[in-house]
Amino acid sequence: MAASPTRDLSSARDTIYQAISAIRLIDPHTHINPHSAGSTTLADILGYHYYTELVHSAGMPRLEIEEPGIEPRELVRRMVHGLGNITNTANYHWLIQICREFFDFTDDAITLDNWEDLFDRSEQKMASPDWAQTVLDQSNVEAVFLTNDFDDDLAGFDTNTYIPCLRTDDLVFHLAKQEVQDRLEACSGIANDGSLKSLHAALRQRFVHFVSKGARACAISIPPSFQPTPVSDGRAQNAYDSVLTNGTDANPEDIAALSRKVFWTLAELCDEFGLPFDLMIGVNRGVYPGGVYQGQDLYDSRVSLIQYRELFNAFPRVKFPISVLASVTNQELVSYSWIFPNVLTNGHWWYSNTPSFIHRDAAARLEAVPRNKQIGYYSDAYKLEFVLPKFDMYRRILARVLADEFVGENGWSEEKAIELGRQVLRGNVDEIFRAPQAIDESAPLDEFGNPAVIAGRTSDGTNEDLDPVPSDAEIDSSGVSDVTLSETTGDDHATDLDHEIDAVPLNVGDLLGDKNPSGPDAPGSQIHPIAGDGEFTPDGKSMRLRPDPMTGELHFPVDEDEKKSKGEG
Repeated sequence: MAASPTRDLSSARDTIYQAISAIRLIDPHTHINPHSAGSTTLADILGYHYYTELVHSAGMPRLEIEEPGIEPRELVRRMVHGLGNITNTANYHWLIQICREFFDFTDDAITLDNWEDLFDRSEQKMASPDWAQTVLDQSNVEAVFLTNDFDDDLAGFDTNTYIPCLRTDDLVFHLAKQEVQDRLEACSGIANDGSLKSLHAALRQRFVHFVSKGARACAISIPPSFQPTPVSDGRAQNAYDSVLTNGTDANPEDIAALSRKVFWTLAELCDEFGLPFDLMIGVNRGVYPGGVYQGQDLYDSRVSLIQYRELFNAFPRVKFPISVLASVTNQELVSYSWIFPNVLTNGHWWYSNTPSFIHRDAAARLEAVPRNKQIGYYSDAYKLEFVLPKFDMYRRILARVLADEFVGENGWSEEKAIELGRQVLRGNVDEIFRAPQAIDESAPLDEFGNPAVIAGRTSDGTNEDLDPVPSDAEIDSSGVSDVTLSETTGDDHATDLDHEIDAVPLNVGDLLGDKNPSGPDAPGSQIHPIAGDGEFTPDGKSMRLRPDPMTGELHFPVDEDEKKSKGEG
């Protein structure tokens, strides 16, 4: 139905919101522990860094929040004292919605009078053995992406529901630490002999491991000062030698060079294995050392995506879903996604994750970026209970933008707007984070015991080349019919093909000039040059050939021969 100028858009907002709320979600970025996905007490929820940051900012001493050994009930009691100062925030609204949706809470606020009853009731519900699945179903969530350390064994959980994602911050920025080097050697099974070759093999083994366990992406959080550029093997080896010898006391320039080398190698491996490379750009760590856990980091507006131009140009097949920490950087992200096919907008991260910023940023993306290049939202949740209120906040904003801008201003039908919302919320997640090509366990192994060859991939993830001598399994998986060759038997004779020969042969004339027909156009006449072409008879003079003084063989003269022939030598 087309919108009229006088139409009340509140109805369209509600219709669109209800429709997109029915979409079963895949959350493309969380920090959930798959072995303990749901909360066990209300302290798990109030201990989320958004709340500890805010109540600390409002005046609660850090030690009261992070006292060693504090019991969950006591932490909640203390936090309730600080909640009154943050009731105006979007984060507090998430808290109330969680309590209402999952714990049958009916009050408008959590207070000193009602918190204990809420604590007991929530603890009882969370004790259910299928609590995590209950939360997923009630939140209408099919699966969530994880944030896995590079040495995670990825065992003991359903990787179809909890999808692995290779997080690489330690590998890029902390490889100078002996602990990180030891972890990489232990998990990869590849001895660190100090060479770039062994380092590359260890990194590649991690990709083999993650892809074999169902990983759909590689990810990293990046400070504003970092500029990914290629580093030569010679420079990188010198830097690696320095780091292995001196550790974190190595020359900062060597540490930085090794970071760039490892990052570039990760991008190469994403290209090889067909994984998107999620970049979360712009966070400065430890800006406020006195802050609570995870409440010490802030963005820096000096960051620019121009720092990534070499990366985007060098890896056109790698998809780069990008999150920016500050809303002020969103216009630049929109512009880069406008131009670069491999740059995608990804969610609304951290300090941009409030309704006013989301509304402005989401509207800009929907107006300017191709619709298939937008990942609308991710929860960034540490516990499953937060997926519902965070996504619900985004859905309400998305419904408002679609209703006001697309139905109201552009005259779209509600159905057309809903389809765009569906693509941004779920369709693009399915398409961008498709399962990579399975690793062929029968492929030959390299010297480190990893598959030596990963089949080539096109930008859409399909096979780029077929093996010229494929195995039966490769033939079956390709969907291309094989060709069967059979040997001829002794009973086959040329006379058996007589019926294939034309009764009247094609007259092509006297190509050899043996006959002299009566007319110039008669069949069999000699071939005549095209007008303007003369007869050409090759000889040494016309072709400027020179005899070799030793063999007599004609050849084209080189510069020295030519000079001599002209008397210039």
